[in-house]
Amino acid sequence: MSFGRIQRTQGQVPMSDINVTPMVDVMLVLLVIFIITAPFMASALRLSLPKAESSQANVSARTVRVQLNAQGQIFLDDKPVAWPDLAKALRDRANQAASMEDGELPEVQLQADADVAYGRVVEVIDVAQLAGLTRIGFVTEHKPAASKP
Repeated sequence: MSFGRIQRTQGQVPMSDINVTPMVDVMLVLLVIFIITAPFMASALRLSLPKAESSQANVSARTVRVQLNAQGQIFLDDKPVAWPDLAKALRDRANQAASMEDGELPEVQLQADADVAYGRVVEVIDVAQLAGLTRIGFVTEHKPAASKP
C-alpha cells in the first residue's frame, strides 16, 4: 500500500484587483458633456459684482467711478467727459494700473440715474470692457427701511 496524496483541484482564487475601466469611462463622458455645455453657461456681459454688507461703495485708488445722469451726460470721477473721450480715458486708466507693481486693474463703479435708458448703461459697460476693465460694480443709494407705526 502506498500512501500518496490525493490531488485536489483548486477552486477560484479571490480577485484582489479593482477594475477602474468603468469609472474612467464615466469620467470621460462627464468631461465631454462639460466641455460641450461650458460655452453656453457664459453670459454676454462678464460682470464681477461686488458683495457688500452696506450700500456704500468702497472708493479707493483702485476704483474708477462712472456716473450717468438723467440727461445722458457722463462723468468720470465727478468730471464731465464726452462720450467719444470715455473709451480713451478708461483705456488710460487700465494702462496706468497695469504698469503698477501688482498690475491689478481697477474696478469700475457705475452709478446710473433711474431714468437713464438701459441701452445707455450697456454702452458704458461695453466701453469699459473694451478698455480692459472687466470688474464692474453697480452703485445704488441706500433705501431706508419703512418705519413701523
